[in-house]
Amino acid sequence: MPLVAIARDRDGPDSPATTSERPSSGMLVAMTIQAAPSLPPREVLAARCDALGSAVPPEIAELATSFATAGHEFALVGGPVRDAFLGRSSADFDFATSATPDETERLLKGWTRATWDMGRDFGTIGGRRGDVVVEVTTFRADEYDGATRKPVVAFGDSLEGDLARRDFTVNSMAVRLPSGEFVDPFGGLDDLAGGLLRTPIEATLSFGDDPLRMMRAARFVSHLGFDIEPATFAAMHAMSERIEIVSAERVRDELTKLLMGACVREGVSALVESGLAAHVLPELPALRLEVDEHHHHKDVYQHTLTVVEQAIDQETGPDGPVPGPDLVLRLAALLHDIGKPATRRLEPDGGVSFHHHELVGARMARKRLVALRFEKDTIKAVTHLVELHLRFHGYGEAQWSDSAVRRYVTDAGDQLERLHRLTRADVTTRNRRKAERLAFAYDDLEDRIAQLRAREEIDAIRPDLNGTQIMAELGIGPGRDVGLAYKHLLELRMEHGPLGHERARAELRRWWAARG
Repeated sequence: MPLVAIARDRDGPDSPATTSERPSSGMLVAMTIQAAPSLPPREVLAARCDALGSAVPPEIAELATSFATAGHEFALVGGPVRDAFLGRSSADFDFATSATPDETERLLKGWTRATWDMGRDFGTIGGRRGDVVVEVTTFRADEYDGATRKPVVAFGDSLEGDLARRDFTVNSMAVRLPSGEFVDPFGGLDDLAGGLLRTPIEATLSFGDDPLRMMRAARFVSHLGFDIEPATFAAMHAMSERIEIVSAERVRDELTKLLMGACVREGVSALVESGLAAHVLPELPALRLEVDEHHHHKDVYQHTLTVVEQAIDQETGPDGPVPGPDLVLRLAALLHDIGKPATRRLEPDGGVSFHHHELVGARMARKRLVALRFEKDTIKAVTHLVELHLRFHGYGEAQWSDSAVRRYVTDAGDQLERLHRLTRADVTTRNRRKAERLAFAYDDLEDRIAQLRAREEIDAIRPDLNGTQIMAELGIGPGRDVGLAYKHLLELRMEHGPLGHERARAELRRWWAARG
């Protein structure tokens, strides 16, 4: 059974290393979906435990021997050990050692020339040999100042002490090498078998040291399908506001990883129910609107969770138009209705309306994603989808003209395939006939788009004449009039389809003459 390190879950402080200072292997872990495993029984895990020491690749065995010969402890730790029990494989390995960073670097250079400084002050040195990538960190015993997430770095003197400062017991297991001794001082194997997240030390102390561990708990719920142990969850709830001292970038990274998991609904629920979402994504718990006594509208929060699940189901394989896991689609599904609380109105007939919630929601989504330091392209795509997610409903009420279909495609732009999926996912009605009617209507719209594509170019609609041709036809130079003429021809193109150059020139002259 291969040892693994699909995700680097070494629980340490922000490292000063940049992506340019380390190989790309393992850097895209946030963008790699991890299906929640079917947990093996305790007996199977125990059998795998016996095989761990002998399963290491020869390159790792050689490295371990060099550390042992130099008189240093050397152990595979954390996420790689956990994932080995779950049957996952990768070429990346995380190790803890009693060696100092300088000693580690010297030994790594004897093993490979490809080494890099992951953050010497934090005790981590990296190396690569062929396809095998390792990160070796000196035993740690950090102390936090209680006001920020920045630790006072202190190197420890034992493997057990190093494991105690990790986030959860399932990540506090190790295998000493080259002996193969399994080390599990906090019962991580039992928790792994039971699908339970629990801190190795008292949860309030662990979260007080590093509040980001609370976000990580919700992320592991999403990726591993685990439950959070009641005392650990109670500490998360009591200390949720402590998450505000963590940088927006680190919160964003954990949220991204959560959304790329296989059990996103459960992970998001953990964020909301623990109170963490009130501090990092307050628009989400705000969706839990009080349902009116006549139940004229859905529970918006539960509707949103269902839309997220259904959007994930709409993702395609790697060769499809929206390969999963797709962060943009999942964020758009999560945020598509956040404008509803601000636009909720009670109507005279006792009903409830949310007029223009898609426009308000798009502005709110942009503001939140900017605050979380998401990159510009993601922000633009998500807010665009939120703004357009209701556009289709006019089609269901009355079939659109070709002009309206062209505008739908043009307005969606490069987000059309995601918009298809978000719109379909947004149908959560229990009324089967209504759901079938909406699905049929959207099938019809997609057929109309395909028919128009077969006749004309609609994915990047342009006027029949470009700016140079417009200036030549009208005998004018660059200026405002050229832009107005271009816009006029574009409107004609939208309304009537391709005009051809002769008709376009005639329409342009007619428009110019009307302007005097």
